[in-house]
Amino acid sequence: MRKDFLPFSPPFLGEEEIAEVVDSLRSGWITTGPKTKRFEQEFAAFVDAPGALALSSCTAALHTALVVAGIGPGDEVITTPMTFTATVAVIEHVGARPVLVDIEPDTMNIDPKLVAAAVTDRTRAVIAVHYGGHPCDMDALQAICDQHDLLLVEDAAHAIPARYKGRMIGSGSNPVAYSFYATKNLTTAEGGMLTGDPAMIEKAAIYSLHGMNRDAWKRNDKTGSWRYDIVTPGAKYNMTDIQASMGLQQLKKMDGILARRREIVEMYRTALAPLEQFDLPVEREDCQSAWHLFPLRLREGALQVSRDEFIEAMRERNIGTSVHFIPVHTFTYYREKYGFVDEDYPIAFRESERLVSLPLHPGLSDQDVADVIEGVKDIG
Repeated sequence: MRKDFLPFSPPFLGEEEIAEVVDSLRSGWITTGPKTKRFEQEFAAFVDAPGALALSSCTAALHTALVVAGIGPGDEVITTPMTFTATVAVIEHVGARPVLVDIEPDTMNIDPKLVAAAVTDRTRAVIAVHYGGHPCDMDALQAICDQHDLLLVEDAAHAIPARYKGRMIGSGSNPVAYSFYATKNLTTAEGGMLTGDPAMIEKAAIYSLHGMNRDAWKRNDKTGSWRYDIVTPGAKYNMTDIQASMGLQQLKKMDGILARRREIVEMYRTALAPLEQFDLPVEREDCQSAWHLFPLRLREGALQVSRDEFIEAMRERNIGTSVHFIPVHTFTYYREKYGFVDEDYPIAFRESERLVSLPLHPGLSDQDVADVIEGVKDIG
């Protein structure tokens, strides 16, 4: 039994991030400025993206992508129920209708065959969510979007640095949204990034800062001007230099962060694969997962405890866990508005009922991992 509580996913920060933030505080420039621009450039280079815009959240990135694409009332956007609510909420925010389709049972990513079947003459876009950091079947999804002239948006909240067939997620010209929330592989406390075609990024930059027609942060620079125009009723989605300071240092550590995550995954796999009570997460041969999550699935009837009892038993052993996700179609708002029932998405509902995410972050020691494994085995 552990003496101290093991958090599920605390931020992985060092003295480098602290020093960079302090430098920003002392510089007198704490909101959007030169470090934010540098972070955009370095992030784009890291994922091989044609352009990047730092924003306040992944939600802001997804919403902005839909807005600048002109998606709105009367349109439909296809996505997955196996995601955080923000993915579907942004469709509602632009006045479009979310069309949910079920998932593939191995990766728990959106099923391209069901996407193809769901396309109508009102469909304008598909939002693909890289669940847990494992890439979706992008070739299949892109083929569907090309056939029907649809926008393919990627929710890559979990997917830095993931690769699909050798290509980094985010390297295409389509909109890709990242999250830098405190629990993510790269964190700026709160924050996000939108990557894609430079022309799209330019429009997104205008929308994301009140609809101003120029770089508003330069207004207070020596070379700036107080004059500006509003060309669209935009939002307030900009990232600050304080956040970007953390991101710049986190970005330098990404290779090491992924390597440590993979080491932990292998320890989990080696220890838990022989147990018949559990199904382990997969990694397809043509993909490199970012391993944001290690979603353990409890086999029905193979354990003497329920999923909730399993989570509580781990907590009693001072080990934090989580569940990713409660499917969107089970929430009151979407049930009441669209009449969704559990049986509409049987795979997503079935898998969600047996999911438990184990601790997975680079700050875990080998002993921490051993404690998690011991707890899982003991309860199982």
